[in-house]
Amino acid sequence: MIVRRLYYFLSYVCLPLSLLLGFFWAPAHWLLIILIPYALVGLYDMLTTKHNVLNNYPVLGHFRYMLEFVSPEIRQYFVETNESGRPYNRIIRSLVYARAKGQLDTQAFGTQYDVMKVGYHRANHSLAPKEVDESEGRVMLGGPQCTKPYNASRLNVSAMSFGALSANAIRALNGGAKDGGFAHNTGEGGLSPHHLAEGGDIIWQIGTGYFGCRTMEGTFDKDKFAEKAQKDVVKAIEIKLSQGAKPSHGGVLPAAKVDKEIAEIRHVPEHQDVISPPTHSAFDGPTGLMHFVQHLREMSGGKPVGFKLCIGRPSEFMALCKAMLETGILPDFITIDGAEGGTGAAPVEFTNRLGMPLNEALIFVNNCLRGAGLRDKIRIICSGKVATGYDMVEKFALGADMCNAARAMMFAVGCIQALHCNTNRCPSGVATQDPIRGRAVNVPQKRVRVHRFHDATLESFRELLGAMGKEKVSELHPSDIRCRNADEHERSYAEMYTLIDEGALLADTPPEVFAADWKMASANHF
Repeated sequence: MIVRRLYYFLSYVCLPLSLLLGFFWAPAHWLLIILIPYALVGLYDMLTTKHNVLNNYPVLGHFRYMLEFVSPEIRQYFVETNESGRPYNRIIRSLVYARAKGQLDTQAFGTQYDVMKVGYHRANHSLAPKEVDESEGRVMLGGPQCTKPYNASRLNVSAMSFGALSANAIRALNGGAKDGGFAHNTGEGGLSPHHLAEGGDIIWQIGTGYFGCRTMEGTFDKDKFAEKAQKDVVKAIEIKLSQGAKPSHGGVLPAAKVDKEIAEIRHVPEHQDVISPPTHSAFDGPTGLMHFVQHLREMSGGKPVGFKLCIGRPSEFMALCKAMLETGILPDFITIDGAEGGTGAAPVEFTNRLGMPLNEALIFVNNCLRGAGLRDKIRIICSGKVATGYDMVEKFALGADMCNAARAMMFAVGCIQALHCNTNRCPSGVATQDPIRGRAVNVPQKRVRVHRFHDATLESFRELLGAMGKEKVSELHPSDIRCRNADEHERSYAEMYTLIDEGALLADTPPEVFAADWKMASANHF
């Protein structure tokens, strides 16, 4: 091969000649500085390397791996268009940055999206726009069985654990929540000192690992839970059943991030992968979950308690609805995580191929609760690529009461979508436990940006709601959102999906599209 022959020529002909020439002509020493390392690296590549390319292309083959190493940055900065980036395109990222910094967030020269493309979403505006009161930016969280309801913002920080994010990132998010009067979900990693440092409202998430309220054996510890749940700053409790990035798979915190502090907060060994079990050990089945909800509500002093899941088998969510009806115990809220969600480490196949997308999940959950006669007693919170005022309008029209944002909030504290969240090498210091990298997140500065982004997004949402001729979130309906289909025609979500009447699942003959799953569902098991 040409490269190998070149290596042999330089190593076995040019190098000896240069050594000989060096005895008589001093400038030849500079040639040796190049040829000797070249010969040694090439010899190593041919004799010891595990890479086929380096074995066949000694020395020069390293350029292939160098280019591969920087290829994500090359694609992001030089190849992708404004609307082609994934998971968030440059249009959305730039909008979040602008709003977080308090900069101009308008756009010149028209939309950059192809409005005739299949899958393009839009809303209908009105020739009689309305003024939307600021009170529409808040909603009461807490059903009839809750004695300490929480007046929540319509937009909050979604679940992201300390461990997945750095200490400074957690503090900046919580500081922004404090300044803006919205809530910060802890994620399943536990209620850390960094979540409490700035005084922002907390929604404490309890996952299958029971971090922060677990025994040494990893089971639920009710005493530790009660002690923390009754803190004034904790406004609600969320039981995590599954998440969009890796449904039916426990949370994953790589060993590189499990330092001494993380280990102490979570009560786990240092420097080992922390993988939560895929299921809870504190209860079993739908009925067991409802009793656990009631148990946590009592131990927290009557605060709102709900659960989070990514929708999979339709019959299993219907089983939860049947358990609510049979036990008479209702969660105060249900958080729906779309399959497009995710901020940390997850197996590739789980991220790409499992779970129901958020819009379809919202329609489904809303239908189930309406059909079971429970919708007016339970709030629906949604998460999954919520970053703009339009995203909020769309989700509310499809059935949500509140929205959670994760990656958009990460952008507000400086995330650049480098896609290194699972490596502990986050270049912006947001998703890392490296103290040197994490130091880059300036807490006083970034908490202001989180607050600004929240307020600007809520303002955008209210403006859009008014432009649609509506004064209240409750006036939104699936018919307000239109999507371009493969037949090149637009249809509203009301046309695309069956919408059932209140109590329809309780009738002798449930709607045909839900009948088989409703019959299969059991309150006793999934």
